[in-house]
Amino acid sequence: MSEKEKPKYGTLIEGAENLSLGVSIVVAILMGIGLGWLMRHWFGYEWLFWLGVFWGIGGAILNIYKAYKKNVQSLDELKDDVRYKKYQKQTQTDETNNN
Repeated sequence: MSEKEKPKYGTLIEGAENLSLGVSIVVAILMGIGLGWLMRHWFGYEWLFWLGVFWGIGGAILNIYKAYKKNVQSLDELKDDVRYKKYQKQTQTDETNNN
């Protein structure tokens, strides 16, 4: 993606993705609470605050899911690595010996 095509807040979003998981969860929830508070203040509906809270919690859950998928992908890349082949063979032969 070229520099022109990047969204206005793209660097902020990229920075949030690179935070550690714990910090990104807190940041997502606080952003949702802040957005909910702003919408409640601007529009005057109390339920908009809770909508922001749920958006923040949803963002935190999404961050956890993305971190999980990234870890699974990195472990899948290692399973075919030559250095770890002997461990796979040992576990496969152990399973056949137990049966």
